[in-house]
Amino acid sequence: MIHADLADELHRRADTDQRARNRYLETGEFEGLAGIDADNTAWLRAVIAEHGWPGIALVGDQGADEAWLLVQHADRDPEFQSQALEYLKSAVEAGDARARHLAYLTDRVLVRAGKPQLYGTQYSDDGESLQPQPVHDPEHLDERRAAMGLDTAAEYDQHMRKTYTG
Repeated sequence: MIHADLADELHRRADTDQRARNRYLETGEFEGLAGIDADNTAWLRAVIAEHGWPGIALVGDQGADEAWLLVQHADRDPEFQSQALEYLKSAVEAGDARARHLAYLTDRVLVRAGKPQLYGTQYSDDGESLQPQPVHDPEHLDERRAAMGLDTAAEYDQHMRKTYTG
């Protein structure tokens, strides 16, 4: 049964997250983003402790997308991201979450740990160029991406460059 109150709160929080990030991309204004992320992380941590992963059955398709978004942006709490990754893995195995979300969060956690990513979703910008973080077994990257419902690495690279470098 879908918990409308959780779904509504996820939507509100994801909207705030995205408005702040879009403002940053447009103006470079970063003020308030750390506080938004910290608040969302604490809230999501409590939700997961009470309900488990907020998957499709609990919060609907949009809510599940928004839960992933919030944990993806919980970079200041890598321990929480690692814990959430385990919950998300179980949800994907149960058909209650999207495999593409698992790919993104897996890469985020691996890169944070200084390891090569598996799906090529994480990029860095040194101020001069946008580059994908190192990838494990790049020869088979597109196969792994396809298995998770992602487009090719070349298509994703084009999207990232258009989005983040104009």
